[in-house]
Amino acid sequence: MRLSPEQRAQFDRDGYLFFPSLFTPEETRNLTKAVPDLYDRREAYNVREKGSDAVRTNFAAHMISEPFAKLARHPRMIEPVEDLFGEPLYMHQFKINGKMAFEGDVWQWHQDYGTWLNDDMMPTERAMNVAIFLDDVNEYNGPLMFIPGSHKKGVVEARHDLTTTSYPLWTVDNDLIRQLVERAGGKNGGIVSPKGPAGSMILFHSCLVHASGSNLSPFNRVSVYLSLCAVSNHIRRFKRPEYIAHRDFTPIECLPDDCLLKDYPVDLPWKNGLPGSALVTSSDPIDAIKKAA
Repeated sequence: MRLSPEQRAQFDRDGYLFFPSLFTPEETRNLTKAVPDLYDRREAYNVREKGSDAVRTNFAAHMISEPFAKLARHPRMIEPVEDLFGEPLYMHQFKINGKMAFEGDVWQWHQDYGTWLNDDMMPTERAMNVAIFLDDVNEYNGPLMFIPGSHKKGVVEARHDLTTTSYPLWTVDNDLIRQLVERAGGKNGGIVSPKGPAGSMILFHSCLVHASGSNLSPFNRVSVYLSLCAVSNHIRRFKRPEYIAHRDFTPIECLPDDCLLKDYPVDLPWKNGLPGSALVTSSDPIDAIKKAA
């Protein structure tokens, strides 16, 4: 799936693109059916909500589950980002965020690149998220909120919030959020929230400031996120475990467009358990590790 000149211009202006119902109900069901088994596993890659057994984030499903391994190579998710970067991509991060009914906690205001820069030493913001809704997303179940055009500010100041939720995040303070929202239009479009049926997709810039509220509704809001990075922009530090920030910089090769409906061979290296190597971390840059070896 390739982007039109109009879509490129819209992305440059707003920092995101929304594709309602891009995946069919059958394609989406094939993904959704695989989620309970992943969430049931007592592995480090399942981060649960603070004070709850509900899964907040599942990492690295593409290394474990066949449907998600195929999604990780789907042209509808990969090709638009290749268009924007003009080079091959690798999978920096793969997660299934489970904002579960009544239990899904907030995601504070943040830029994804803030975390990738501070924790992973990713050189530039040549990486972005592609999200697909596995549930219908409405105003009640904690939809994503974006500040349009906030990616134009580049990397903004952030602090490392280790206490608000069960997952540490580099967050943006309220005063700056007020300024960015006012700059984007205040009450008239300063915050937008794409909503739509399961199977819809959002592509958004790694510097786009975004957040989501808690889910107080009886409706789940599970979404898959592919964090795709230009190969030349690969991370330079392995401070976080491999199941969170991947270390294989091999370019992604797309499968055919019907891969979610038909059998195609995919590798599932962690299917039978998380290897010890996926838990090893280091605060040293990669170059220093290589020299020491």
